[in-house]
Amino acid sequence: MLNFFRKLIPHKLFKALQPTYHMGLAFLGALYYGFPSRHIKVVAITGTKGKTSTSEMVNAVLEEAGHKTALCGSLRFKIGDESIQNPFGMSMPGRSYLQKFLRDAVNRGCDWAILEMTSEGAKQLRHKFIELDAFIFTNLAPEHIESHGSFEKYLSDKKRIADLLSESPKKRCVAIVNADDAHVKDFTPQKATEIVPYNLESAKIYRTDQSGTSFQFDGVTMSSPLRGEFNISNMLAAAHFGKSFGIQTPIIARALSKLKIIRGRAESVTLAQNNPIRLKQNFEVIVDYAHTIESLEALYKTFHGQKRICVLGNAGGGRDTWKRAGMAKVADTYCDSIYLTSEDPYDEDPLEIIAQMKDGITKHSAKAILDRREAIHTALSEATEQSVVLISGMGSQQYMSVANGKKIPWDDAQIAREELEKVLRAR
Repeated sequence: MLNFFRKLIPHKLFKALQPTYHMGLAFLGALYYGFPSRHIKVVAITGTKGKTSTSEMVNAVLEEAGHKTALCGSLRFKIGDESIQNPFGMSMPGRSYLQKFLRDAVNRGCDWAILEMTSEGAKQLRHKFIELDAFIFTNLAPEHIESHGSFEKYLSDKKRIADLLSESPKKRCVAIVNADDAHVKDFTPQKATEIVPYNLESAKIYRTDQSGTSFQFDGVTMSSPLRGEFNISNMLAAAHFGKSFGIQTPIIARALSKLKIIRGRAESVTLAQNNPIRLKQNFEVIVDYAHTIESLEALYKTFHGQKRICVLGNAGGGRDTWKRAGMAKVADTYCDSIYLTSEDPYDEDPLEIIAQMKDGITKHSAKAILDRREAIHTALSEATEQSVVLISGMGSQQYMSVANGKKIPWDDAQIAREELEKVLRAR
């Protein structure tokens, strides 16, 4: 419908009318579904990185404490025991979907709704008329610059989500904010009834290695199979959230220890337990979303000490062209082998995208393999004992967007598993 009006209305007038259009949609959706956020506790989670992982951790903590939850995020839509994969390719769907989701959660007796909220969604006012009980800010880094027009506009749109807590009429409004982030003051809601900062320093002495992570929280050692310093930060956010809402520390620790995998987020890929070829795998295979320079660097640092064979396809078409060479430069710094490949090129020439990425590589002779499956296969073929193949860029996405609006079914973890079996069979 929006595209229909775009064609009829002069561009300047269209831009001027957009906020009214989006506000109208948000209000009508809330009105139609009876302002459902008034009848359920709601936590909004935002940040450039870590939204999805933190959402899943918060969900795990609440469920372990006996709460019935609803979760709307990048990976899935879940209400109670029913969960489906997110079919939209966006964390924060529009067209009143969030209001319907909240109404369904209320009707099915959920205690909490966990919502990932994005700058793109806030820009289109999809967050409006949702009354929050809690807000979690994970971090901020340059992202979606071309979509928003500048980093300042990206920051401004993101801040609207923090402002939503200040606007909430609920009696208790808790903000959990990452004090390690330079923009923490921007995302500390002025009218929150409680502000709970967290930082890595408070978790020391913490550990992260091949077996997972452990850290201190509230005098208790928390252990998790999830790896990386970034996951410790995400778990701290979830732990502080749980404590703020009366969940006992041992329950929080138990919940985090049980959460073994988050799809597409430093996800380990192996063959099925009953596959005898599995015994031949003496190297790691990791699939990760890593869509910013900072998150890619954090991923690579997690596997320090291993030979890092990197499949880098972190530059989609039509957006954030500025970071292409920067992502490749990170790979050039940390990886032993680099395979440049395609990831969501849309209508851009994928070879041109790869050429721009090559500008960031000076130390290595990166191999450009346009076919992503072939790039994954070649990287796996190179792997030996104590190697790790790091496949980044698409994470848990279920399709690849190519020219003329076409979407090709895709799953990095599944493709990697298929090619891993071929490689191991050939050895």
